[in-house]
Amino acid sequence: MKKVGTWLKNIRPLRILTVFLAGMFLFVTQACAAPGVATQPPQPRDQAPNVERYDPTKDYPLSSPSGGINNFSDVDPRAQDEKAINDKADALVRNAQKNIEEKGVKNPAEAFQNLQKTPVGDKLKDVGENLGSSVQEVGEGVAKGTQRGIENIKGNTQNAAEDVTKNVQRGAEDAGDAVKRTVRNID
Repeated sequence: MKKVGTWLKNIRPLRILTVFLAGMFLFVTQACAAPGVATQPPQPRDQAPNVERYDPTKDYPLSSPSGGINNFSDVDPRAQDEKAINDKADALVRNAQKNIEEKGVKNPAEAFQNLQKTPVGDKLKDVGENLGSSVQEVGEGVAKGTQRGIENIKGNTQNAAEDVTKNVQRGAEDAGDAVKRTVRNID
């Protein structure tokens, strides 16, 4: 309370008046300044108001509908070699069709036989064996972790039971001490 009193004594009316006048000066200066924010931007004097202006979007060639997505070509209209791109796409389609015809399978057994003939089939066997051993290791790890968790729960339960017993004993002792003090105070 003393600090507040000394702080109020140290405030001089001249300081308060100075801060108030400076704030009012800033407010009036900004409010009465020349209008510049809400006015229309200046227009060039040498250009008539109805002169057609330059539109940069008109310099780009527009693509005409030709059957791509939304009936337009999928190729950039500025590209000069659209035929070369289409030829390359057709060659890729023909190559994919040829691969399907040569290496195609008609049933799962045929696919399995083809897979066994390749070196990839050996690798898949190794992967299968590794996967089996990994699954077994994970199962053993889970079993060990579960056993450790059960042991921890048993230990925690025993500790909690001991703590409860100690707390009850302490509470009984404290209650006995309180009763003794109360009896002494009454006498």
